[in-house]
Amino acid sequence: MGPGKTTTRTRRRAVPWVLLGLWVGLLVFVSPFASKLSDVQHDRAVDYLPASADSTQVAKIEEQLPGGETTELVLVYHRDGGLTTADRTTARQQVDEIAGANQLTATPKGVPSEDGTTLMYPVASNEPGTEELRDEFVGHVREIAQGDRGLSVDVGGPGALATDAGAVYDSLDGPLLYTTIGVVAILLIIIYRSPLLWLVPLAVGGVANYLSMGVAYGLHSAFGTPISGQSTGIMTILVFGAGTDYALLLIARYREELRRVERPYDAMRAALRGCGPAVLASSGTVAAGLLCLLAADLNSSRGMGPMGTVGVLCALVAMLTLLPALLVLFGRRVFWPLVPAFGSRPKERRSLFAAMGSSAGRRPLAVLAGGVVLLGALAMGMLNLPGAVKQEDSFVDKPDAVVAMETLAAAYPEHSTQPIDVITPSGRADATLATLRDHQGVASVERGRSGDGWTEISVVAKGAPESAAETTTIKSLRSELEGSYVGGPSAEQLDLKDTNSSDMKIVVPLVLASVLLILVALLRSLVAPLLLVAAVVAVWGAALGIGGMVFGPVFGFEGTDPGLGLLSFVFLVALGVDYGIFLMHRMREESLAGAEPVTAALTALRTTGGVIASAGLVLAATFGVLLNMGLVQLVELGFVIAVGVLLDTFLVRTYLVTSASVALRRKVWWPGKLSREPGPSAGPGAGPGAGPTERTGPPRDPEPVAAP
Repeated sequence: MGPGKTTTRTRRRAVPWVLLGLWVGLLVFVSPFASKLSDVQHDRAVDYLPASADSTQVAKIEEQLPGGETTELVLVYHRDGGLTTADRTTARQQVDEIAGANQLTATPKGVPSEDGTTLMYPVASNEPGTEELRDEFVGHVREIAQGDRGLSVDVGGPGALATDAGAVYDSLDGPLLYTTIGVVAILLIIIYRSPLLWLVPLAVGGVANYLSMGVAYGLHSAFGTPISGQSTGIMTILVFGAGTDYALLLIARYREELRRVERPYDAMRAALRGCGPAVLASSGTVAAGLLCLLAADLNSSRGMGPMGTVGVLCALVAMLTLLPALLVLFGRRVFWPLVPAFGSRPKERRSLFAAMGSSAGRRPLAVLAGGVVLLGALAMGMLNLPGAVKQEDSFVDKPDAVVAMETLAAAYPEHSTQPIDVITPSGRADATLATLRDHQGVASVERGRSGDGWTEISVVAKGAPESAAETTTIKSLRSELEGSYVGGPSAEQLDLKDTNSSDMKIVVPLVLASVLLILVALLRSLVAPLLLVAAVVAVWGAALGIGGMVFGPVFGFEGTDPGLGLLSFVFLVALGVDYGIFLMHRMREESLAGAEPVTAALTALRTTGGVIASAGLVLAATFGVLLNMGLVQLVELGFVIAVGVLLDTFLVRTYLVTSASVALRRKVWWPGKLSREPGPSAGPGAGPGAGPTERTGPPRDPEPVAAP
């Protein structure tokens, strides 16, 4: 062996260790920042509301008024047979104790219901100032306000709702992470049937998640990117879901190359060359789609864009650098007991995906037409989607605040029990008060704090909370009160619904255009990208349709989150195109190697079908973790994305895209060169993304990837 070869081999052995050392240094560097992410996580109203809406301006101005943002509560005392004198005495004593222990904006006054069963005490304080102190204030009030012997006492109001919602988001940090790791671990064990191999991508996913936490904190510090419980939860899911997908594709290709290439380092280089472009394009479509959310007016959607992008890109970097380094260092033994020996061939076995491809190849038009009809029929279920979810219906399990709201709605049907907040210039406060008192939809008006040129006015509408009558009142007040802002819980829900509708018109075209451009650049075709985009849009419609058929009848949900359509579209289009990229990129590679169109399509399905199925199951399972969360919006989002991914994996990718490719033949690559002339016969090295031409071992024999 010459000195040149010895030096080359030494360098090759050093590369994985260098990468491993760089990652250790990187983790040490980001560790102080990653540990601080929870400190900057906030779930305030302004973190979710539309950026330009009245309700957002009200929330911001209230934070600047003396005392800061007001925490409004409602103490609800109720007895089915009617309140007794002792009950009213107990209520008064407890309210006095609360007033004595806390700085309230006004002395609470009891408001009895007409039927005598309920007594409510509105309680408001500017003392908390922060989310943590707000939660302590709500907890302290709940400790004092206790029922006994048939007297029920519940604490509701916007402040209590915010505390209960915050408790759900806080629970995402631990259970969501551990459940996601557990689900991915189980699936990887089933997929690989190896005592060691499943640990490697899972450990790399954990490293990528830690890195994403540090980068997310850096974005917040540098650019003020909002960090919420929802966005951090989605970031974690994307790291493990998308990252595991990339790992599955790389490991499958690496195992294939190990049968033809003697040294693991060279096999990994060939694997990266073969699937690297597809993984890069896949992550690029997800990142581009998520970044389109920056164009949204809704704060929660706009903040989720960079957070999700951070998760995907950190997963990409880890899976293309740290994972290959570890696999090379472990060598072939990491696959034990199913070690891919050099020069061996995979065991011949009946391939499910070969059978699926054969059926699609025999009658491509019939399969395509049947699939389109099925997806269209499923999409009709969207007509059954319930309306926008109300605040009291947004929890899977009713907390104390929701119980209080339901009791109030039943006991006080004659007017709203949830105030509307009006912020008006102090110089026009008297005129605004006069207008409000004369308004036919207003039951009562109370002047509040003043400061920094603004005055706060609390308005009680005649209509029930979030009813058509109250909505009409809010819209009327906004049109009549020039220079003033109208907010509060009901106005916030109205703004969320309207803003999501307008964001759909802006973000959806941007997502489609960005994803299409990436696909055109990767596949060097126009027809194939259009086919993939049409497929994922059809999947989105079908998944929403299935949601419409189960949300009400099966789950018992009274409404859908206004942002469900937009967020599910972005995630399903961006993530669903991943599997199309895996399939079509391999199809193009086979075509460049000289395969005929039908052979290329069926070979691509046979060689990538298993890894796509495995990846789809992992991604669907990670989003399925959201089904166990306590908020309706998270459950609905997780359900639609999980169902959409499964549809995309086992129906659209397997049958429809394959059958369409078979039917179109070379036209699928129009207007590229592959659409006009046969591919070169020089072998896999003839085109971009193919493996190296210098190979040893047996000729190319694509290996099906085991699916669970």
